[in-house]
Amino acid sequence: MKLKGNISDVKQKRDSKNAGIEVQINKIEYITHKKDGKYYQPFDYEVELETPLVITGDCLAQTSNSQPKDGEYEFDVYDIVDGAYVHNPNKQLSLTVAYDYDADLNILTSVYYTVTISNEEFKELKRQGHKSRVSKKGKARR
Repeated sequence: MKLKGNISDVKQKRDSKNAGIEVQINKIEYITHKKDGKYYQPFDYEVELETPLVITGDCLAQTSNSQPKDGEYEFDVYDIVDGAYVHNPNKQLSLTVAYDYDADLNILTSVYYTVTISNEEFKELKRQGHKSRVSKKGKARR
C-alpha cells in the first residue's frame, strides 16, 4: 500500500483535478450476502494482489455521510466507462493516514478496499483462488 499526493484534496464531489493522487492497493476484500436460515449474513474473501491496484484521485469522492476523524477517510469509487465517470455503489475505499510533523509527510497506515459481488461471482472467485493455491503448492514441491 502506498499513497502519492494529498488525499485530503479529495472532497465530496468527484473532480478530475485530483488525477495526480494515487492509492496503491495490495489487498481486495470481496463481500457477498447469503441467506443463512432466516437472515442474510455477510461473507467475505480477501485476495492478495501480486501487482498493486492503483486508484487515482479523479475516481474518488468522499462519502457524504462520513465526517472524517483525524486521518480517517471513506470514499465512493467511480469507474471510467466509455470516457465518462460512473459511480460504482459496490466499491468502497477506506484509508487511515497519519501525519509526520518532523518530515512534513502524510503516511498511509491502513487501506481497506471492498467490492460487493453476487453469490455466483463469489463462488467462482473462491474456486479460482483455491485452484491457484493448489497449483502454487504443486510447483513448490518440485
